[in-house]
Amino acid sequence: MNPSTLIGIVASALLLATVVLFTAQAPSSFFNLPGLAIVVTGTLAASFISYPLREMKRLCGQIAVVFRREAHERELDNDLQQLIDMSRHWSRGNIRAIEDALQNVTNPFLRTGMQMVIANTREEEIREMLRWRMVRVKARERIEAQILRTMAVYAPAFGMLGTLVGLINMLEVIQAGDLAVIGPRLAVALMSTFYGILLANLVFKPIAVKLERRTEARLMAMALILEGVTMVSKRRLPAFIEEALNTYRIEHRDEMRDAAPSTSNQTATELQ
Repeated sequence: MNPSTLIGIVASALLLATVVLFTAQAPSSFFNLPGLAIVVTGTLAASFISYPLREMKRLCGQIAVVFRREAHERELDNDLQQLIDMSRHWSRGNIRAIEDALQNVTNPFLRTGMQMVIANTREEEIREMLRWRMVRVKARERIEAQILRTMAVYAPAFGMLGTLVGLINMLEVIQAGDLAVIGPRLAVALMSTFYGILLANLVFKPIAVKLERRTEARLMAMALILEGVTMVSKRRLPAFIEEALNTYRIEHRDEMRDAAPSTSNQTATELQ
């Protein structure tokens, strides 16, 4: 599992344990199925109304990415090494070796770029095609994060709906003065808001941020591959390509670690 996600889950569990065990006389008072059902079903219903079914299905698959261990660094190193190896074959004019190497390339972005190179496609066309694919990736994955951010807006709203439902039901029986009847209705009124805020800020928003960070990392990696492919199309020497990519790689690591704004902002501006 992703280490940072694991730490977040543990911290969330500690938060809930603190709330349930140390702030309530009866821990069971924080478990209210009607209030939770109002928030969850309402949020899902509004989300399915707002977005097409295919996008909701794709989101379900992407959520699993949050819980997997990140392998961007290792995958990018492997892609760049494959690119450098193919540049050596290209400098020797060994197209057959490049075609054989492409069969082992798992990155479709790199495969498309090198296929265009060996087809003697012009550099401008290669750059245009690969940038178009980057824009597609950015747009598709932005939708997935946007769905989660929308759900983070819906959840507290349906929590307030649960509060109104609980208060209305409580007012209907308040004249009876029976706490055994008023108590459960008041619990629905209060706990639904609690669940809505909790889901929005501990589930939906964090996963959305995680997916957005994953998209940024993918776009940075695709930008590196794009530069490498264009250098191959210009018939740069393999040693030059390797040195240039290593330099870009070091800068890429620094930007992903320190969040330096220069290159990342430039890439984002170009894609807008």
